[in-house]
This record gives sequence, structure tokens and C-alpha cells, in this order.
Amino acid sequence: MDIWECSAVVTGAASGLGAETARYLAEAGAKVTVIDIDGVGVQKIADEIGGLAVHCDVADSLSLEHALATARQAHGAARVLVHCVGRGHSAPIVGPNGPMPLEDFRQLVEVNLISTFNMMRLAAADMAQLDPMENGERGVILSTASVSAYEGQSGEAAYSGSKGGVVSMILPAARELGPLGIRVVGIAPGLFGTQTLFNMEKNLDSRIANQIPFPHRFGDAAEFAMLVIHVLKNVMINGTVLRLDGGYHR
Repeated sequence: MDIWECSAVVTGAASGLGAETARYLAEAGAKVTVIDIDGVGVQKIADEIGGLAVHCDVADSLSLEHALATARQAHGAARVLVHCVGRGHSAPIVGPNGPMPLEDFRQLVEVNLISTFNMMRLAAADMAQLDPMENGERGVILSTASVSAYEGQSGEAAYSGSKGGVVSMILPAARELGPLGIRVVGIAPGLFGTQTLFNMEKNLDSRIANQIPFPHRFGDAAEFAMLVIHVLKNVMINGTVLRLDGGYHR
């Protein structure tokens, strides 16, 4: 895909992976709409990159539909969706005070899984109406999973379940949307120095980073953004979830 002048939407864009992805897309010439529940933070990113900021809770379906309508009115229907929203949570199924509140799991599924599907269906509906590009492509939907979907640790059953659902939908969605010229791809980051990781892992130290085969450090958001750009430009990447973890298996 030629990203220049393409309309792109990035969620979770006030910080971390989403913010850096928005920067890279803008640098590549895309017209970027950044969406986040943090209205102040997302406006700062929009001002920095010359994009459009939309304050939105992606777990609120009506709010999300309004956000995409705002983006569409400003930049046209998006050919690129990068869904970076993710809520971290680490808690035992049964702790000292009894079972984990079921509402905690509901919120994880709402933010991490349901919002991913909701963004996918809404973005795909818009993309399907676009004229195909020279190679027949109409758009790319890129969702953020996690290595915890494959190798969740003790205390991550709820989080891993919510991200496992994201992984499971990528291939069937790609098969369904492929005839429309829409690619569907996932990225499963490992240990990246973002607030989501810090919220989940309370005792992070250099020993954890040293367990990564190479490089012996936490991932940088720029490395995630670089992979997003490559996925967009490489039309053969479709229907798969790419692990971005330095070979880290927990």
C-alpha cells in the first residue's frame, strides 16, 4: 500500500505504541486521526503530527461510531486502521479476598476484545466502499494482540483470554474480507516499555529484560511502529499474527 495521502485511524494514540505509530504514519504522509480516552494526551499527539484528535472511549459503541464518523468527515474513509487500545490486568482467579470480581473480566473483554471486533467491522464497512488501489487493495486492518495470548503467566488468565480472542479472529477475518481487498493482520508485542506493561508487572527489573534472547531490553514503541509501516507496505502479509518479542518465551 502506498501510504501517502491515505486516511489512517489509530486508537490508543495518546501514548505508547499508538502514539508512536501515529507519528510514523504522519511522517509517511498519511492523514492521521488519533483516538483515545485521554483527550488531553491525544490532542497533544494530534498537534505534534498535524493530525485530527478525537476523544473517545472505544468500549462505548456509540462514541466509537461518532469518532469514526468525525474522522471520515475530515479525511475520508480510512484505508488504514491500527487498533492499539489495550487494558492490562494481572490478578489471580482466586486471591486472598476470594474470586476475582467478574466485572474485572468483563471490562477486559470489553476493551481488549469487543472493541477490536467493533473497530474491525466499522472500518471494514467503510473500506469496502472505497475504490481499489492499483493492486486491488482497499485497506488494512491491524489489531494489537499480546504474547500473553500464547504464553500467559499465573495471574494473567483474564488478560490472556481477552487477547487470545484477538488472535483467533485475525485469520477468519482475513479470509472473509480478502475478497473485498482488505487485509487483516495482528501484532503480538512482547515486553514493551509501555504503561500497559507497567500496570501488569509491578516488579519489573533488568533481570526480566535479560531473559529476552536478543536484544536484552524491553521493546521500544518505535520498533512496533516500524513493523506497522512494513505490514502496510507489504501486501503479502495477511491473515497472520506477527510476534514482536525478541524471541522471548515465558
